Amino acid sequence: MAVVYVNNNPVDIGNEKLNLIQAALKGGVFIPHYCWHPALTVVASCRMCLVEVGERKPDGTIVMQPRVVPACQTPAKDGTVIVTNSDRARNAEAQTLEGILLNHPLDCPVCDKAGECLLQDYSYRYGHSQSRMIDTKHTPPNKPYISDSITLFTDRCIMCSRCVRFTREISGTAELQVINRGDHSQIDIFPGQPLNNKLAGNVVDLCPVGALGSKDFLYKQRVWFLKTQKSVCADCSTGCSIFVDQNKDIVYRLRPRTNPQAQGDFMCDEGRHGFHYVNSDLRITRPLVRTAATSNGSATPADYTEVLPQLRKELTEAVARNPEAVAAVLSPFMTCEEAYLLAKYLKGLSTQVRLALGPVPAAGADDTYPKDCRGQAVQPVKFTIRAEKCPNRRGVEAILRHFQGEVIPFESILQAAQEDRLQAIYFAAGYPPRAGGWITETQADPLRRIRLVIVQDLYPSPASALATFVLPAAAFSEKDGTFVNHAGLAQALHWATRPPQNLRTDGQAFLDLAERRGLMHAPTLRAELAKEVPYFAALAAGDLGEFGILLENK
Repeated sequence: MAVVYVNNNPVDIGNEKLNLIQAALKGGVFIPHYCWHPALTVVASCRMCLVEVGERKPDGTIVMQPRVVPACQTPAKDGTVIVTNSDRARNAEAQTLEGILLNHPLDCPVCDKAGECLLQDYSYRYGHSQSRMIDTKHTPPNKPYISDSITLFTDRCIMCSRCVRFTREISGTAELQVINRGDHSQIDIFPGQPLNNKLAGNVVDLCPVGALGSKDFLYKQRVWFLKTQKSVCADCSTGCSIFVDQNKDIVYRLRPRTNPQAQGDFMCDEGRHGFHYVNSDLRITRPLVRTAATSNGSATPADYTEVLPQLRKELTEAVARNPEAVAAVLSPFMTCEEAYLLAKYLKGLSTQVRLALGPVPAAGADDTYPKDCRGQAVQPVKFTIRAEKCPNRRGVEAILRHFQGEVIPFESILQAAQEDRLQAIYFAAGYPPRAGGWITETQADPLRRIRLVIVQDLYPSPASALATFVLPAAAFSEKDGTFVNHAGLAQALHWATRPPQNLRTDGQAFLDLAERRGLMHAPTLRAELAKEVPYFAALAAGDLGEFGILLENK
């Protein structure tokens, strides 16, 4: 086992292949860096991570190298000595920062990166308190044209080249390049090739300063006002681990959260910018009831205390008349806990109630990266955007197999409605608004002949326009629970924003419908689910940890 010495403290790095930044971090010592990123190649261009390095000989003597070296480019091996707190190392860091700040504009009050900028942080911790620069700063023009979704503030760029390497190594599309030489070097696009690939937003996260900014987030919010919560992207079955940044219950941005078991270090732009429906005023925000007395077919707003007892009574009567004519459709956007509560309640009324899987949205085929100049996928694959555009099909299917014994497709339920074999149906939808919707006018038309139609959804749909009861659903950012991705990885999502006023989350509505006391608590329900459904047995502890728990090997 290899042992390195960080500031005179031994650190066991085992058999891992690490550079000095990673080895020092294992010993609790942070080495500042700009250009290095664990998912990108090493270029050692920023020189921020200069440290003193030596070697401990077998006889105990230490031989140090005469110059400081970049920690990102130097491999750690047995006996390596790393010194980060000497005068020479600290002076090298301060000089590097002074060089970077020579032409950097001091526009922190208007920069979107202020508050999470590595240049600010490192200047405070490792730099000089004053600048010796007295000449006019070099201020090249900004480049808002480089992308439809990203703008480049050229004068803020410190030429770390992270963005260039990302477009060449991860997306493979190579739109970005370094033009000119020396102190005239700039980041730019190839003529006529804007940075519009589906992973482009990651360069904003990678930029350690405020050079690359997201047009979607630009000037919307100061980052120190944002509250951050760990969650899971609900846009496709990859199940990217993310951070949800919100203020006053408005989601302003999503950022990737590193998870080696899920997506790695990045996320796609479809998920990154696909959250705006959460903030929309068009959402269903309170229960609605449509009765035979309302001749014009309009629905009347009601309170949960009125709707849920009435709904419970109607469902019980429908099951008593003919349980085989009662069905429920469970959306793949539900959490495992929500699907479990609804399935358990309905099967508790009668085992003959049918449970089906809601429509699974899909778009084309899986889109893999990197790509070559012709748009063809290149091996090895470093990122995949899944064609399946829902987060929890596998989790809901596991619930259905346990309670129903099989996964009944959505089309089967529609066929039963068409043939007048249904008297009551519960759509637990919760679908984000997408082109075409989850149910069309033609598919919804047979619902007119069904006595009891219940729709729980985010937005109005052809089904909700005919429903007897309409219940609002909560968005992914408003609830706790578990998603199981395409590979069987169970991850926890946590509520980041409160639902609109008076709106109960799906899980809470199911608890109240089943007359179970208490508030929705995902870890408790997760442990209950693990005891009852063998597929989820590994979740018995309730806590899924930072990276989730793999339930099966795909």
